[in-house]
Amino acid sequence: QVQLVESGGGLVHTGGSLRLSCAASGRTFSRLAMGWFRQAPRKEREFVARISWTGVGIYYSDSVKGRFTISRGDGENTVYLEMNSLRPEDTAVYYCAADDSTVSVIARNVRYWGQGTQITVSS
Repeated sequence: QVQLVESGGGLVHTGGSLRLSCAASGRTFSRLAMGWFRQAPRKEREFVARISWTGVGIYYSDSVKGRFTISRGDGENTVYLEMNSLRPEDTAVYYCAADDSTVSVIARNVRYWGQGTQITVSS
């Protein structure tokens, strides 16, 4: 069983930056594809970014492309999400996601989830 634990959430002003981390345990890290989703109040959980187990395959949603950067630590059970130029519409609970082959952009198809961390961007 895979456990994912996020950290790094908080409150930031518009235009600010935050860095999220997700630590995976319970399985050999290098075999997992990982990613991030977010869920704003009264909205469905939406895809943000994903990274392959090799770290080569990276994909972003259009809403964050150019502002967010996903990466993973070599040999570490951690994936990061660097968020810059934050906007009020980025306010949401951010969830770490993982899967065996690739992280789907559809939330219901993702196998492993973290508990989530709140990001609030004030205007």
